[in-house]
Amino acid sequence: MQEPQIAGLRPVPGSELYTFVERHTGQKALSCYQCGKCSAGCPSGSFMDLTPRQVMRAIQLGLKDELLNSSTIWLCVGCQTCSVRCPQQIDIARVMETLRILAIAEKSRPAESEVAVFHRIFLGIVERLGRIWEAGLAGLYNLLSGHLVANMRLVPALIAKGKLSFFPRRARGAGEVRRIMARVRALEASSEQK
Repeated sequence: MQEPQIAGLRPVPGSELYTFVERHTGQKALSCYQCGKCSAGCPSGSFMDLTPRQVMRAIQLGLKDELLNSSTIWLCVGCQTCSVRCPQQIDIARVMETLRILAIAEKSRPAESEVAVFHRIFLGIVERLGRIWEAGLAGLYNLLSGHLVANMRLVPALIAKGKLSFFPRRARGAGEVRRIMARVRALEASSEQK
């Protein structure tokens, strides 16, 4: 059964968005036939304004602004459930990450600005320590998001259970993580120049 035409929209394989996604991920969005398995398994799907299936369709249609302004690309947790379930073997989680990179590069205002703040802090801590430091993440997030005392009532229980360390520990492979992050930035910079 064919999907009804929405406002006369048809796939645009040569669109700027489609070309960007294919070049940066190696994934062929046009091979998505909209089965919905990605959306059915997505643990964050109920919080998203576009399901993973709709993201793939928007790429096919070249709807760049709609995607970059959606909350979906910021709410995707990268768990790979969508990618594993895809019968066409499209790495949808990789596509979502690429859309976040595009949104940042184009300075699009994120629909979920606090998620973007969390994302930036999380990656910064992992780059510095080679692992996550929960207390630092929570503290910096609360400070930068303006929610200074958010979730403070949880802190005593987390400390009592040994789940929260106030002092960061560097992972043994922290230097390797920094080198990987530096390489990623270099690759992103070289692909932007092309």
